[in-house]
Amino acid sequence: MLKLSKLEVFTVVTEEGSFSAAAERLHLSQPAVSRHMQELEDALGIRLFKRLRRGVSLTPGGEILRDYTVQILYLVREAEGALTDVTSLAVGQVKIGATPGVSVYLLPRWTRSFTKVYPNLTVSLSTNTTSGVIDDIVTGRVDLGVVEGELEDVWRERLDSIVLQDIDLMLVVGEEHPWWEVNVIGVEALDKHPFVTRQPGSRTRVWIDEILTSKGIQPRLVAEFDNPEAIKEATMAGLGATILPDYAVTRERANGLLRAIPIADLQLQRQLKLLWDTERPFSPVARAFLVHLSEMFRGIEPIIPKISADIFQS
Repeated sequence: MLKLSKLEVFTVVTEEGSFSAAAERLHLSQPAVSRHMQELEDALGIRLFKRLRRGVSLTPGGEILRDYTVQILYLVREAEGALTDVTSLAVGQVKIGATPGVSVYLLPRWTRSFTKVYPNLTVSLSTNTTSGVIDDIVTGRVDLGVVEGELEDVWRERLDSIVLQDIDLMLVVGEEHPWWEVNVIGVEALDKHPFVTRQPGSRTRVWIDEILTSKGIQPRLVAEFDNPEAIKEATMAGLGATILPDYAVTRERANGLLRAIPIADLQLQRQLKLLWDTERPFSPVARAFLVHLSEMFRGIEPIIPKISADIFQS
């Protein structure tokens, strides 16, 4: 008989492409993963994997089992999501992947309000680039992703997304900067001007570079950071100007530590997006998190599976 636990291990191996990577993700030893897969092969009487120099690939029989396993686990998770009353859970967790600005400035507030409603549930947050968040979604490392920006060249067919809200970005300077008293500035002033920005490869960095390049502008990069807090500190210290989303500088602007300056004839706006894997049903805790977010972002409601209210009545 096929055991669900072994099918779950099998799924992780197929997603990771190796026993060692699957073992790390499952918090098991590599011999334990190998044993599970050997027992699964013995139970079916076929080989499921081709052992390669680096990792494994599926045999034709393994590909057939993968297709069935996707359907089996989908139905199991769908049933779990439909029937679990999260208010009665002693423990539970939703895993969220987010880009740096979102994870630092938005998710902590969402988490605080969520755990006030569900004190026994937790939110596990991992910070990554947009492409890293997408990888984590499709491999099941996270339940949901929240990113700011463009998805065209990193999209996967099994994903879906909705826009939560528009995000305004702004040119920001510290109080020692020569533009501190300026009310509006032309984009040409940024050419060769000292500039603090995100690291290469960041979607935000790519987006800003493309906009400035389209205007014939090339700032003089004086610092590159992978953390928005580091960018703010460098800007407040007078290292240069930067461009940041409005939610990241609310407190500093209110306290007179940073100043936002409009750029003439240039609107900087991106979209905050929620991402999920269409091949995996929402876990009960992920569904509860979505219901909670829907109070702030009305566009979420259509994607939340509807559950009859009388299920939990006895």
